[in-house]
Amino acid sequence: MPKRYVFFTTLSYAYSIYRPLQEAIRARGDEVAWFLEDGCPDLLKEDEVRLTTLKDVIEYNPLAIFACANVIYHFLPGIKVSVFHGYPIGKRGEKNQEKDDHFSIRGWFDIYCTQGPSSTEYFKKLEAKHQFFKVYQTGWAKVDSYFDEYNQQSEVPTILYGTTFSKGISSAPHLFDTISHLVKTKNWNWRLTFHPKINDQVLLNKYRALAAEHSNVSFIDNVRLEDFQQSDVMLCDSSSIILEFMLMDKPVVTYRNTNPGKHLLNVTSVSEVENAIETALSRPDALMKEVNSFAKYHEAYRDGNNCDRILNAVDDFNENHKGKIKKKPLNLWRKFRLRNKLKYWKYFERSERM
Repeated sequence: MPKRYVFFTTLSYAYSIYRPLQEAIRARGDEVAWFLEDGCPDLLKEDEVRLTTLKDVIEYNPLAIFACANVIYHFLPGIKVSVFHGYPIGKRGEKNQEKDDHFSIRGWFDIYCTQGPSSTEYFKKLEAKHQFFKVYQTGWAKVDSYFDEYNQQSEVPTILYGTTFSKGISSAPHLFDTISHLVKTKNWNWRLTFHPKINDQVLLNKYRALAAEHSNVSFIDNVRLEDFQQSDVMLCDSSSIILEFMLMDKPVVTYRNTNPGKHLLNVTSVSEVENAIETALSRPDALMKEVNSFAKYHEAYRDGNNCDRILNAVDDFNENHKGKIKKKPLNLWRKFRLRNKLKYWKYFERSERM
């Protein structure tokens, strides 16, 4: 009998994380369905199975339910698996891992699938401390197809601009005039993409209008693998999208990065952006060595088998640890707040009684 899995989907970035995992599940002859939280953009394809209600998920009765956000509904059946929505690069300037939200333990998950040494080492310490979840270093599901050798796609360089949503960190309010100037004066193509949590529509519309006005600018609602592949340099701030780009052996220019290092061309003034991009396009040897080293610290594998490792981790937990490790904390207040938000009070606690 085929195994069943569910993708718990909260924001648009989840699609590119889950789809490689969906491909691996199907390749094994197993089944997977999607549950979209209220407010999540509906980008499902015709061949993707949709579960519309919580009752649908319960009746589907998956072996595991995957989440790339920080919360998952505790009352749903299945092993709760965190596959993350980015890397722990300390975008808020955290020097202490205890203060990095990437490592927050909220008591929802049975498994954390870490990406590389930067996340595995500390999560293993947390596993030993809490004892109610297991940690597996699997690599990130999203990046199995990211490791092609870099080749410039065309004679005209392409700059990918991405930004975080965090107020006080996002470069979007500060770089519009600079990007607008470079669009008009440099022989570069631009792709503009923004975190789905950015809700300043006035600002976003300014960037949309820039793309509509100029043929060398594209506005991308949901960044795709090909946008990474077809770009030569990224301009960013402190978003974890930086690391995704570096996995393709490509340099990044950052504006006021909160954790600058030798792997970045970081600037603190808008007047420095143009020269930094020019330097990045030349791919200096010293910079590219730092880029490669930084990427390997965060993403352990280059073999394209991260999704298989994630599914193997679920099997290992199911066979060797489920019901044998410490129970998750009661989390009564968090559970009450979640149920109150959903207005869902039905008593279905199969997963909690495991």
